[in-house]
Amino acid sequence: MRIATWNVNSLKARLPRVEQWLAADNAEVVLLQETKMAQDAFPHLAMQALGYEAVHCGEGRWNGVAILSKVGLSDVTLGFQDGDEPDVEARLISATCNGVRISSVYVPNGRALDNPHYEYKLRWFGRLKAHLAATCSPTDLVAVGGDFNVAPEDKDVWDIAVFAGATHVSEPERAALADVRSWGLRDTFRDHHVEAGLYSFWDYRNGAFHKKEGMRIDYVLATDSLADKVTEVRIDREARKGQQPSDHAPVITTFDLES
Repeated sequence: MRIATWNVNSLKARLPRVEQWLAADNAEVVLLQETKMAQDAFPHLAMQALGYEAVHCGEGRWNGVAILSKVGLSDVTLGFQDGDEPDVEARLISATCNGVRISSVYVPNGRALDNPHYEYKLRWFGRLKAHLAATCSPTDLVAVGGDFNVAPEDKDVWDIAVFAGATHVSEPERAALADVRSWGLRDTFRDHHVEAGLYSFWDYRNGAFHKKEGMRIDYVLATDSLADKVTEVRIDREARKGQQPSDHAPVITTFDLES
C-alpha cells in the first residue's frame, strides 16, 4: 500500500493537476493539505471518478486537509480528539484505511518567532501528541503524514545559515516535533535516505526550485510496527514542475503490509 502526502496549495486552483497526478501515480491513500476549500465545495465526484473515497476537513479560503482512499475509509474524525476545545482551524483529519490509522496534518506555519501564530504552532504539536495518545497506541499501525512546517535537521534545508532566526528550524519547533515523535513515531523518509539535498518544498520566488534551494517539511511518520514495513520512500519532484504547480511535491511511502 502506498501513502502519498501532498500540500496542493489550493485544490480549486490545481484540481486538473491533482487529477492528472492521481491517475498516473495511483497511490492507494493520498493525504492532501491546504485544500483551501469549504466543506461543501470539496470535489467528491471528481475523486470518485478516479476510484477514491474522500473525507475532508475544510474552512474556506485557508487551510483544509483531506484523505483519499482506494482501500476503505472508516472511523473518520475531524480535528483533535484530545478532550479540549475544537481547533479554530481545519488542520487535522483521521481515518482508518486498510487497517492503518492515518492522519493528514497541516501544522501551523508559525510566521515569525515573535508572532502569536508561532506559539499556536508549538501548542498545536502538543495537542497532536495528546490526540494520538487518546485515540490509538504506539503498538498499532499508525501513520501521520502531511506538511509539518518543520525541517527536522539542518540537512533538511538548503542552507541553514539563511534560516537563522526564522521559523521552521528553531529549536522549540524541532523539540516540539521530537516530542510528538517520542510518542512512538519514526520518520520513514530518514529511515531510507540519510543524504542531504532532498527536499519537498521550494519557494515560488527567486527560482528556488531550479536552484535546488528547498526544504524537507513534508513527510510520513509511522509507528515501529508500520515503519518496519516500508519498502520505499520517494519525493516526486516532477509534480513541482510545469505550469502553476504547488510549491510542494508529493512524498510517497510504500508499505508491504503482508510482511
